[in-house]
Amino acid sequence: MPVRPAVTEAELEAHLRGICFKTGPPRRIGVEIEWLVHDARNPRCPVEPARMRSAATTLRALPLRSLLTFEPGGQLELSSPAATSLTGCIEAVTADLALVRPAMRAMGLGMAGHGHNPWHRPQRVLTEPRYDAMEAYFDRWGSAGRSMMCATASVQVCVDAGYEEPGPLGHGRRWLLAHLLGAVLAAAFANSPTSEGCPTGYRTTRQVVWSQLDPARTLAPPQGPDPRAAWVRYVMDAPVMCLRAEHGPWDAPEGLTFREWVRTGVPRPPTQEDLDYHVTTLFPPVRPRGHLELRMIDAQSGEAGWIVPLAVTAALFDDPEATESAYRIVKPLAETAGSRPAPRNPLWRRAARGALTDPELHAAAVACFAAAQEALPRLGASAEVCAAVAEFTERYVARGRCPADDHLDALYAMEGDLTVGKDSQ
Repeated sequence: MPVRPAVTEAELEAHLRGICFKTGPPRRIGVEIEWLVHDARNPRCPVEPARMRSAATTLRALPLRSLLTFEPGGQLELSSPAATSLTGCIEAVTADLALVRPAMRAMGLGMAGHGHNPWHRPQRVLTEPRYDAMEAYFDRWGSAGRSMMCATASVQVCVDAGYEEPGPLGHGRRWLLAHLLGAVLAAAFANSPTSEGCPTGYRTTRQVVWSQLDPARTLAPPQGPDPRAAWVRYVMDAPVMCLRAEHGPWDAPEGLTFREWVRTGVPRPPTQEDLDYHVTTLFPPVRPRGHLELRMIDAQSGEAGWIVPLAVTAALFDDPEATESAYRIVKPLAETAGSRPAPRNPLWRRAARGALTDPELHAAAVACFAAAQEALPRLGASAEVCAAVAEFTERYVARGRCPADDHLDALYAMEGDLTVGKDSQ
């Protein structure tokens, strides 16, 4: 790895302030979608690493517009290019999936939309130094780290940071909106109620897994009048997960924060590139990367299930009228959330366990989805997208349900059938 000149703490903080919120008119939208990869004939059996490597080689040869990557447990991820409209984003990803899905079927592999693997224990298939170091780091907090790395999948929606100036589309307001609305989105799209075939007691087990990890890199930064300052402190005071090296492991001294690394220069002086890489190892529910990356939505079932959370989120962030409505709807939730940062505050815990059976979250979701439905035509959404959101709203939100409830109903019905079968023998 080439040697680069060391930089000062002040220079690194200035760099962070310059890249975390790139302000301007909200006009771009993006989505990152993950799927659990499984054998098409037997989803309960993990896919062998050699087979995953072969699939990766085949898929990376496809002429995709999205970036295709694999997570440590073999989860497939498509990251769309930034689009200037919701329609453009959907069209780009849909075209890529029209190439990816047949290629996967031809290899006997399926793509499942679950927030947490419902079939088997986490099994890592990627052995890169980053993931070796990440696994060792998170093992200090128990088994949740391996579950996060190898057994979770999400729909991550990316929206612009917003204007520099205060107001409904200002970056400060959007930053706060993302964290309060995040609990509503996590509840509405909760889709991970089981692990290893058994109910966990939560509608979104994925959210619970995230709450059990190192709080210094998975909790939200403190809310305040200056989001940039809060993010800079958060990044600089987070422990270093790994030190990249050309040879050997990427282990970092336990407990070393990035700020301490800068001040001591041990085991070597860090560079700006080290700081940028450090940011990629931080996983708060909303991550500012110039734009805002909303990371709290479970992966969704069905070939087009990802479109609904993308459309709802885009509508609530990019239509000024819907944004103002959403902010008024979710602002009272700040009192419920209390002073503890997401996802460990009471509001997010209620979202993880009860989802929309919680009356306060249900009422907020009903109002937010109504605002989104009104906004979608103004954003130029197609009739098919509007219909998909309306169908999801009627099937789940209006009834205080979420996709996880369908899985639980099916599981309990199967258990009931088994019990009846035993009783009849």
